[in-house]
Amino acid sequence: MPAIDPDLKKAIVRMPSNEKDKLLLRLIAKDAVLTEKLQFELVEHSTTLDERRELIREFIRRTAQLNQDSAGWLMMDMRTISGYVSRHLKVTKDKYGEVDLMLYMLNTLYEHNAHLLQKYNSRTDKAADYIAKRTDQLLKKVAKLDPDYHIEFADEINKLLSWVNYAAPAHYARQLGLPKEWEV
Repeated sequence: MPAIDPDLKKAIVRMPSNEKDKLLLRLIAKDAVLTEKLQFELVEHSTTLDERRELIREFIRRTAQLNQDSAGWLMMDMRTISGYVSRHLKVTKDKYGEVDLMLYMLNTLYEHNAHLLQKYNSRTDKAADYIAKRTDQLLKKVAKLDPDYHIEFADEINKLLSWVNYAAPAHYARQLGLPKEWEV
């Protein structure tokens, strides 16, 4: 993004307030994430965090019940959900929620679609790689959270690690050095 010319900055500062407001509103409307972030902070006063998390959880539940017929479709669903979780983080700065939702996504999708990811083969390769990498990212993000939260996530992380290490993603889990069990 190019730097703003100092003369332009001075001219903008001297503009009448109502013109600046119109300009600002036009610029904000062009950035959907910024608009949603301002809505969350200024209108909702950051009180809708739980509702926002629950909407994503519901989307994960509905997506998990689609009964996909291939690991490729499952991976596309995971990428879509990951996009929603990333947007949630950008809007709310909810790092706890990001970990919680990603962990919920991986476990829920596996519980409903385990038959697609039992064995490693060419059809499960990309999904297995994606799941192992997501699990690795998740463990790094949990490590950055306050240690008090580690106990909260321990059971779900160990459930995730048990299937990541013994199903299709096991090859990639070994390459990434994922633990077989997560210790608090």
